[in-house]
Amino acid sequence: MGIIVNLDVMLARRKMSVTDLSEKVGITLSNMSNLKTGKARAIRFSTLDAICRVLDCQIGDILEYRNE
Repeated sequence: MGIIVNLDVMLARRKMSVTDLSEKVGITLSNMSNLKTGKARAIRFSTLDAICRVLDCQIGDILEYRNE
C-alpha cells in the first residue's frame, strides 16, 4: 500500500478548501490536488512545513505508512 495522504481529513477538520490551502501554502491548485489525491510522487520539505504550519498539524496527521 505505501504512504497514504490524509490531507482531505485535515482540510475537513479545519473547514478549509483545497483552493484556500494551495493559496496559503504558495503552490498551484493542480499540485495541491495531486498531493491530496496521492498522485504526487514527491513533496518538498518546505511544502510539507508550510502545509503543517497553515493547518496547525503534525506531519503524521497528513501522512501515514501502511504495509499491507
